[in-house]
Amino acid sequence: MIRKAVIPAAGFGTRFLPATKSQPKEMLPIVDTPVIQYVVEEAVQAGITDLVMIIGAGKRSIEEHFDRSFQLEAQLEAKGKTAELQAIRRISELADIHFVWQKEMLGLGDAVRYARYHIYDEPFVVLLGDTVIDSAKPAAAQMVALFEELQQPVILLEEVEPRKVSLYGVIDGDEVRPGVYRIRDFVEKPRPEKAPSHLVIAGRYLLTPDIFGLIENTKPSPDGEIQLTEALKALARSRPVYGLKLDGKRCDIGSKEGFIRTNIEFALKRADMTEGLRQFIKELAQRM
Repeated sequence: MIRKAVIPAAGFGTRFLPATKSQPKEMLPIVDTPVIQYVVEEAVQAGITDLVMIIGAGKRSIEEHFDRSFQLEAQLEAKGKTAELQAIRRISELADIHFVWQKEMLGLGDAVRYARYHIYDEPFVVLLGDTVIDSAKPAAAQMVALFEELQQPVILLEEVEPRKVSLYGVIDGDEVRPGVYRIRDFVEKPRPEKAPSHLVIAGRYLLTPDIFGLIENTKPSPDGEIQLTEALKALARSRPVYGLKLDGKRCDIGSKEGFIRTNIEFALKRADMTEGLRQFIKELAQRM
């Protein structure tokens, strides 16, 4: 049983400046819910109850979001806003969330390494704090199910257009059954003509604790960062590592256009918004 997860959320979010000058990118809302809450809820839906969040400077509002707000609760209760009161209380009760500070931004591998003393000797899921996945069955739950069968690390994969492979870590491997791949190697941001596949890492990893020793032995890249991909390459040489093709959609919130598209898609699923928003989009399209 997988009980623990690591959520790296220490990056600066420079692509969304000036919005992220004073608030974390993980706290940007999709409709009315911060990105990071979608990530936490995905982990909880997979049965994970113990979360370690790796944060850095300027991320205090993430801690506050998952903590109780007694003053706000009292105001809502006094005004009879029962639904809103239940919604914010639920946030603080989702899971046991621990916060660890990453002192310097030294890459994803370094961020994951900060969780090693909390994870200890258990398998765990890594969920990137700025990546939302829309799927009928939570992506983390899909990975946990495969791990329980194979008892080996599992990396979530997404198939992308050839021209986009240079933006991601790409796998080299063989499909052993529909949607499941035995991974031989990882290639970080290859040119399209050099990419071994069009399957890229989709922001979710189910890892075993031996990854920490491999991260420790990973040499920093030229820019001084510890790349998790390099540790994964070593992991794939030392034991079987599997890739699971996502049954769902990874929402592109790394770009401003992708962030707006995701907000529209999620809003259209809301019963209280869909009719008016659809009409607005039709009217807007006619005017353009």
